[in-house]
Amino acid sequence: MRIGLLGGAFNPPHFGHLKLAELALEQLELDELRFVPTAISPHKPAVEGPDASARLALLKAALKDFPGPVKIEMAELERGGTSYCAETLETLAEREPEGEWILVLGSDQLPGLPKWHRFTRVLELASVAVAPRPGFPKVLPDVVKDRERPRWSGSPGEMIWLPGTELPYASSALRRGLGQVSSHTSAFDGIQPQVMAVITAEDYYRN
Repeated sequence: MRIGLLGGAFNPPHFGHLKLAELALEQLELDELRFVPTAISPHKPAVEGPDASARLALLKAALKDFPGPVKIEMAELERGGTSYCAETLETLAEREPEGEWILVLGSDQLPGLPKWHRFTRVLELASVAVAPRPGFPKVLPDVVKDRERPRWSGSPGEMIWLPGTELPYASSALRRGLGQVSSHTSAFDGIQPQVMAVITAEDYYRN
């Protein structure tokens, strides 16, 4: 079973996340794509915003009518603490030994790949699919340069390019915008109405 893993804080989830999921399902011929919300990100441990349970509620709202085989993978929230990809992959590989895993991420994360916790282990268990993002060049770190492939075979250790989403949204900018508006409404550029309904009801992101 070919499974994509799209991890992140989803703080908040936005159209860019959803478009990336659609592209991964189509381009990688996935049987399933799983959104993997972090408990505590090792890269952004001090990000402000709602707690993990609230972020999970926002993600569930975002995926309510998603047109494809997606689900939320709870491994990192259930484990708690700092969310390391290598540990998550080990959990999944033990639980589902028949799975073929590929991480789905944006090119903004490429420079940091060599610094990921036990990244060698990550490449033993999964491949990596990268979508270009505006302002972040398609420059591969040395650790994955010789792993670039035109298509994903299903094996671990490969690096595949995806098309870009062509969407400018970033959760950090959306949080700032939400914090600056005088009142929340159902319409906010980049965020689905059903997600905004939860944000408004709970008064998230207000300064």
